[in-house]
Amino acid sequence: MAELKTRPTDTDPIEFLEKNLEGDRLKDCLKILNLMKELTLKEPIMWGEAIIGFGEYEYERQNKKMTWPVTGFSPRKNNITLYIMSGFGDYADRDSEYNEIMANLGKFKTGKSCLYIKSLKDIDINVLKNLIQKSLNYFKSNHKTNL
Repeated sequence: MAELKTRPTDTDPIEFLEKNLEGDRLKDCLKILNLMKELTLKEPIMWGEAIIGFGEYEYERQNKKMTWPVTGFSPRKNNITLYIMSGFGDYADRDSEYNEIMANLGKFKTGKSCLYIKSLKDIDINVLKNLIQKSLNYFKSNHKTNL
């Protein structure tokens, strides 16, 4: 199996944001960065060219140990992608509190472990904070992590 291409880099996350964004989008991403830093108690690290990650966990794929951020985000072309690694599938389906959080979040879309938002003005920031914290708690209980 090929090595995972998305790895930690030495790029400064704030410089990356300031170089590539402006206006409300920059403000939103800086607010998300500070929120994730506060919740994880970890400094942000660039993973690859466009992901800002916090903490890391180990997982195994095809008998090979890999690492990935426990949470993070990326300012993509059409959305800000937040990585909620506990996911939006089986775990969420079994947890009524999780579903209540999602029902009160605001305007968003999801992928397997991605939360897509256009702007922080479209969502309730306190609900987002609860969602991220719930995911972090799940990871602390179920994975080997440095949180």
